[in-house]
Amino acid sequence: MAVVLMTAIVTACSEQKKTASIPESAQRIVSLAPNLTELVFAIGAGERLVGVSAWSDYPREVLELPVVGDAFTVDQEQLMLLEPDLLLVWESGTPAHTVDELRAVGYNVATIRTRGLDDIATAMLALGELTGHRDGAAKAASDFRLQIQSLRDRYQQEPAIRVFYQVSSRPLYTVNGEHFVSELISICGGNNIFGDLNALAPTVDVEAVVDRDPEVMLASTDAGDDAFIEWERWPAIGAIRYGNQFLLPADEIGRATGRLINAGQAMCIALQQARINRDQASVE
Repeated sequence: MAVVLMTAIVTACSEQKKTASIPESAQRIVSLAPNLTELVFAIGAGERLVGVSAWSDYPREVLELPVVGDAFTVDQEQLMLLEPDLLLVWESGTPAHTVDELRAVGYNVATIRTRGLDDIATAMLALGELTGHRDGAAKAASDFRLQIQSLRDRYQQEPAIRVFYQVSSRPLYTVNGEHFVSELISICGGNNIFGDLNALAPTVDVEAVVDRDPEVMLASTDAGDDAFIEWERWPAIGAIRYGNQFLLPADEIGRATGRLINAGQAMCIALQQARINRDQASVE
């Protein structure tokens, strides 16, 4: 393994700064998160990837690349054989001790933040700097921001509606107002009923959901057709009364990438239908 002497730390956030740690564009990149893998391809730098993490499956070219582990376990022997000059890790998903271990053995590590929607565009620009694909990154980031703004312009002034996003049912997880899913809810004119909580993906109890009385329940298709079946025990909840339970495409809503545009479009359509259902129920 070629020993890498410098460590690159890039945090893609709203005020991303250029890193001076890497003197030239990275040529051999390993991504340790599926969303970062997708972002590298989105900016046109997919040919620089020599290894990816488990669950990296988009675009299809990714399926031909060696898998070096996941966010929690890295195959050091496989990594050594690939001789990467840059590792990409996800700020919200890669444990700090994993990052520390990788740096300790001499790898360049770039930590990429993709918590909010604007972080995604900023991450594209950061990856453009790291790979030398600045033009592709600038276009991808601009397109993403324009499409998000288009959704905002179209739906944000629609009548407010209370939304519960169910990440999982057991344990019962949701998202707070800082999460990109909550941002999409707001763009579509909805109000996340747990937007005020501190944790990015907090656990909540059933009583809290019942008390906050969502008018819409959302989950990803990963949850299956019975995602909301247990809520039928509380028929007084608005979402149950109005028949407002919707599933969103799992890959698109679950990853902080440009495909969140597709998820946002699906969400906005769902909330529009939810408003119609609510209005109809109020006149019956």
